[in-house]
Amino acid sequence: MASFQTPDYSHLTQQDYENVYEPAEDTFLLMDALEQDIDNIHQLKPSVCVEIGCGSGLVITFLAKILNNSAMYIATDRNAIAAECAKRTASQNQVVVEVVTSDLLQALQPQLNGGIDLLLFNPPYVVTPSEEVDSSSIASSWAGGIDGRQVIDRLLPQIPQLLSHKGIFYLLVLRENKPDEIRKKMANMGFQSEKVLQRKTGPEHLSIIKFYRDPDR
Repeated sequence: MASFQTPDYSHLTQQDYENVYEPAEDTFLLMDALEQDIDNIHQLKPSVCVEIGCGSGLVITFLAKILNNSAMYIATDRNAIAAECAKRTASQNQVVVEVVTSDLLQALQPQLNGGIDLLLFNPPYVVTPSEEVDSSSIASSWAGGIDGRQVIDRLLPQIPQLLSHKGIFYLLVLRENKPDEIRKKMANMGFQSEKVLQRKTGPEHLSIIKFYRDPDR
């Protein structure tokens, strides 16, 4: 399997990271999962690829690079400073990504409904007090509230209407997010799932789960 280079993000500064989530182990795990699953992604031939909560823009830029810019790439972040950083990261790496400031995908619905072939989400997953979830500070990029699930649980019910019939959804989760419960929730909405990659980084047990429609449902 070909090994793909991490996109260049040397243009981002410590000042950027005061307001935008700095690429970390979770970021690299999601990129590694995409690289590991690249054959399946190529078979999918995605036309529309979307990342929610793109932060620095490293992951959606990586996806565009490994697919040779062969699709439409869209990224959202509720943080306007992050959206600007993501635009700069795409430009730095000569890929085209449409970046939109939006809470989840609200600014792009209903236009994108049923049209997303590949969806990525590295959510705020850390278990925190609920009030930190909507903080205006950098904490909101990792604060997941109760079970680290408050943002994840807002998105999950929207997945059936967002994905195309062949669409796949890659979700990064922490062990404390109760991944088996998430998978059961998605199964009840007609999705099969598989764990693509997992890694222990310090105290965190992280996994990437891939969801796709159950053909028998």
